[in-house]
Amino acid sequence: MENHKNTSQQNKFGHWVKTSITARMLMVGFLVIILLIPLSFINSLINERAFRQKDVINEINQKWGNHVLVYGPILKLPYKTYTETKTYNEKTKTYFKETQTHVNYVYIFPENLNSKVNVNSKTLKRGNFESAVFTTTMDFSGHYIPINLVAKGIKSEDIIWNKASIIIKTSNLKGIKSEIQIKLQDKAYGFETNFNQNNNSSLDILESGFINAEGLFKTKNTDFSFSMTFNGIRQIELIPIGKTTTMSMVSNWADPSFIGNYLPNDETKQISKNGFDASWKVLHINRAFSQQHLKSIPNLDRFAFGTKFMVMVDEYQKSERSAKYGFLVIGLTFLVFFLIQTLSKIHIHPFQYLMIGLALTMFYTLLISISEHSNFLKAYCIAGMSVIILITLYSKSILKTFKFPLFIGISLSALYAFIYVIIQLENYALLVGSIGLFLILAIVMFVSRKIDWSNG
Repeated sequence: MENHKNTSQQNKFGHWVKTSITARMLMVGFLVIILLIPLSFINSLINERAFRQKDVINEINQKWGNHVLVYGPILKLPYKTYTETKTYNEKTKTYFKETQTHVNYVYIFPENLNSKVNVNSKTLKRGNFESAVFTTTMDFSGHYIPINLVAKGIKSEDIIWNKASIIIKTSNLKGIKSEIQIKLQDKAYGFETNFNQNNNSSLDILESGFINAEGLFKTKNTDFSFSMTFNGIRQIELIPIGKTTTMSMVSNWADPSFIGNYLPNDETKQISKNGFDASWKVLHINRAFSQQHLKSIPNLDRFAFGTKFMVMVDEYQKSERSAKYGFLVIGLTFLVFFLIQTLSKIHIHPFQYLMIGLALTMFYTLLISISEHSNFLKAYCIAGMSVIILITLYSKSILKTFKFPLFIGISLSALYAFIYVIIQLENYALLVGSIGLFLILAIVMFVSRKIDWSNG
């Protein structure tokens, strides 16, 4: 009698599980939560591959060069200063004066600095990974005005004119690809590295040999010109030390980001899929430093401006963003099957839900592995079509009709297409995503209005 009662209760529970809407909802929700476990492993896999990519890119970049920051040319002019000391003589009971001579330096910026920058970007590959790098040629020209240091308290006769030199500071010493010579009027001067200079920034210093500056800088304007060729990564910047500084930059890079304190002129800026062309003009009134500095070269890195060569969302970033929608894809797909099951009275076993969920998670492993050997769009299409076809055919065996599997295939195609659009968008991703989710909710509410929830 008791066994019969237990059997009866088990049959009632099994019947409730099969027929109750509430039971099916709880089962679907539980399976969605369970499938978050493989999704978390997939996210870990994406992060692991992304870290591996960063390691390879850093290794490539270290051998290629560094980011480019140029600070110069700066005229380094030595001058004499004097100190007097008084010494008391015990024998004569008198003081005598002793004068000591010291050599200090004044650093003078040019009156006008013009730069023409040509950048050729390309990619370097190692295995499945690649890094974006560039080679740039920077042509500089400008002039100095006659030197007058009276305002600094320096007399002309105290200046050591024949020991002057020119200084250029850069962040990318190892990336320089050609000898550098500065032309002052009609004479050229070479550069050497100077590691003994008291340097108050992270920049390396190039210094020319001695220049007899009296004939060049004392009474007349002095024109200068020089060129620098770099292998570099990430960005190119210039510090506007000219009283008037201009820079024009041309590149085949299609995704520039203009950085620093000064933006290029909107009237001349052009950006297309083939590259960009931009120009800047900075006046002395736009920055808070003078043209002459005593004793040391100031650290003016914060005044730099230029271009960052952005690598737009790469394959691993796109895969990661796609995987973040995994919960949405699984939840909405299960919701479609739940609505079909509820409206058509077709029974779907929890194991079949689980197989469908695992097929949806396989999309992300296919996406990651294929995108390492191809572009993201092709990988996304192959992975998406594979999963959609698999689930559609599997649904045909479950639902026994053709119209429901066809509807599921179309729904999954629309969902994956919607997610791909969101991934590609930058500024409008949140807006488009919110509108899309609102429309999905509206459709679900419309379809589920005919369900009799009183049978739960």
